[in-house]
Amino acid sequence: MLCVSRSRRLSAALVAVVAALVANGCLAQTLPSPPPAHVVVLVEENHALDEIRGNAQAPFLNGLAAYGTTMTQSYATGHPSQPNYLELFSGSTQGVSGDACPAVASALTTPNLDTALASVGRTFAGYAESLPSAGSLQCSSGAYARKHNPWSYFSQVAPGSNRPFSQFPTSNFAALPTVSFVVPNLADDMHDGSIAQADAWAEAHLSAYVAWAQTHNSLLIVTFDEDDGSAGNHIFTFFVGPMVKLGVSAQRITHDDLLRTLENLYGAQPTGNSVNAHPVLGIWK
Repeated sequence: MLCVSRSRRLSAALVAVVAALVANGCLAQTLPSPPPAHVVVLVEENHALDEIRGNAQAPFLNGLAAYGTTMTQSYATGHPSQPNYLELFSGSTQGVSGDACPAVASALTTPNLDTALASVGRTFAGYAESLPSAGSLQCSSGAYARKHNPWSYFSQVAPGSNRPFSQFPTSNFAALPTVSFVVPNLADDMHDGSIAQADAWAEAHLSAYVAWAQTHNSLLIVTFDEDDGSAGNHIFTFFVGPMVKLGVSAQRITHDDLLRTLENLYGAQPTGNSVNAHPVLGIWK
């Protein structure tokens, strides 16, 4: 059945057709309108879908997933970590194949999520736990690792948008930019620490935002950079917010599809490989 865009002006003669489309769920294939006021993307580390989904060591994340849509066919780009973060943020690995800190502190000039959002009057910030200071380009500091901070590699991203997680709001979530990425440090993202430790960190630091989001048209997306190193790279990804259905979706998505979803939500031009990707559809109320 042909779906009719919600943005298309409908004549009176099409009202009955539109009613039928709604009844058949066809219009659910559009993105939410209005778009979320805020989106927070939490990126965890190095575990496959089956290692997290249903795991008793992750009660908070699994509990949240039950109130949204779990993407059962979500796949990362490759191994190791750094190319996945770059792909998720810019639609390209930018030629990076390993985790080494770049020789030039902030050399990339290609389009990315920050520039895409800025072009339509929207804003971005990345919040990295244990980042020494706003705009820091250090390769590491304690449990902080720059390989998990892709926005710091792009010259167009303002230093003030590269933020320590200590600047993430604790109650005034309306002050968040349109899209925020949250990256815990190596101890709290399942990289070095346990699943239980990362789950407890997420509950302590994001549960207030999730509660607020339910009444403020805002969204949380939880995903992983990569799985445990297997060839499949099958990861746990879910969406939760007042605009999201409860259930599961078996549509196949990648980091590029997730990036394309963020771009399409706000009418931004797709960047990198997200040009050929598809937004996540069918999960919206």
